[in-house]
This record gives sequence, structure tokens and C-alpha cells, in this order.
Amino acid sequence: MHGAGNDFVMLDLRGGAEPPSRAVTQKLGDRHFGVGCDQIISIEDPVEPGTVASYRIWNSDGSIAGQCGNGARCVAAWVERELQLPAGEPFVLSSPAGLHEVLPLGKGYYQVAMGVPSFDPRQVPLGAQIEHEALTYPFRDFEFSAVSMGNPHAVIVVPEAFMADVMEVGDAMQMSPLFPQSVNVGFAQVVSRNELYLRVYERGAGETLACGSGACAAVAALVRRDMLDRKVSVALPGGRLQIEWPADDQPIRMSGPTAFVFQGELIV
Repeated sequence: MHGAGNDFVMLDLRGGAEPPSRAVTQKLGDRHFGVGCDQIISIEDPVEPGTVASYRIWNSDGSIAGQCGNGARCVAAWVERELQLPAGEPFVLSSPAGLHEVLPLGKGYYQVAMGVPSFDPRQVPLGAQIEHEALTYPFRDFEFSAVSMGNPHAVIVVPEAFMADVMEVGDAMQMSPLFPQSVNVGFAQVVSRNELYLRVYERGAGETLACGSGACAAVAALVRRDMLDRKVSVALPGGRLQIEWPADDQPIRMSGPTAFVFQGELIV
């Protein structure tokens, strides 16, 4: 499946099936010797009351991921189809980052409540003793804002996102001791108060065509800096997402497309 070009191998592990080993996830994620994807997502039986399913996420390099916005929408589409849920009715999924209310919008589009962004350096986490109010930090000759969406993000404002030195800067930040769990690095170009261009260099996957949690993180960070309104259209290389953050203490909501590409069985 994919959501705005951010592609996934979805594994049906309902009924207590064992999760894949790191070696298996690496093989699945390899675009030359495996299926090829940005992340691997397991769909599992519900573990929380009131939910219809739970899921876990691995990056294509085999590392564990805590959140994936485009993946959450793909899980929603898969679950709605497989469980034959009532069309258009909201439901709740459980992820490593918590519970997510899903609203089907029709024609493969879903809105997912992604949780309340956290700017607490301990939650990102940041490997530095920095005051909670200090949300922008110098790094080399640019600044970034750090935010957690259940996974760590650093958001850099750039004049032109598609000219940004994504790989060099992304690698440097991911290796920085400031981020003990590495970091997803977003390069954000503000087009207007309600439109953003964004590229994201993801930990464990490199640059992807879209990053849902990265879009949420970028909007949240720039709303706090009064650079954006609370309803923003985010254009990424693979497509466009709609992000809405009604208030600081409310979940940020992400809407966007999903697509089924193919399905099959794998013997390991």
C-alpha cells in the first residue's frame, strides 16, 4: 500500500502470529532483493477496549518506528475493507504512540487524529539540558524546532524545500548527539499562512515521498512560531495532505489518500 507515495508492506498478524525478525524486515524493505518499501506495518488484534485493531511499525532498515501518519491511514483503509466496517463510520486504532480516532472520508481518503504534539525536550527526546520554552536551537548555520509526534522530528525552515540539501543535513542531524534516538528531519518552505512545501528525511528510511507525522510536526512547530494558521495544506513530493490543529491542547488531525497496490503471501 501507499499513502501519497509513502509505501508500506502490510503484514496480517492477527490471531497471534509472530512479528517479523529484523532480518525479515530488512529483506522485505529491500527494493532490489525484497518487496521494497519505506516501512513494514503489522496489523494485529485489538489490545485496547473500543479499538478495532492495533499495529506496529518497522523501518526498512529493520529498526522500530514509533509513529507513521501515512501508515496509519493505510491501516485504516485495510481494516475498513477487511473487517467490512460500516462505510463512513469512525473507529479507533491502537498504535505504539497511542490511540487514533479515524474518520473515513470516502474514495480512499481518511482523517486520523495523530495526538497532541509535544515540545518537551524530554519527550522528543533531545540529549541536551534545554529549557522547555526554548523551542528553536542553533545547529551549524541554521535553526530547527524539535517536536515529538510519538516519534522525534526536527523542522527546518528553508527558502526553497526542493533545493534543500536534504541528505547531507539529514544525515548530520540523525548522527548528532542532540538526538539520542535519531530524528526525522523536515525541510519546510512556507508558501502562505495555509500552505507549506515539505521534504522529510526519515530515520531508518532516508527521504520518502511523504511523511504524515512529519507534516503534522512541521505544522505544529510553525503554528507555534506564528508562521502558519491552524488549517494547512502540505505539499510533499508524493502528494498533498491536509493538517488541522484546532488548539494547542487538542490532537492534530491529518487527512490524505491511501492506495492498495498488490497483495500476496510470503513464506519465510
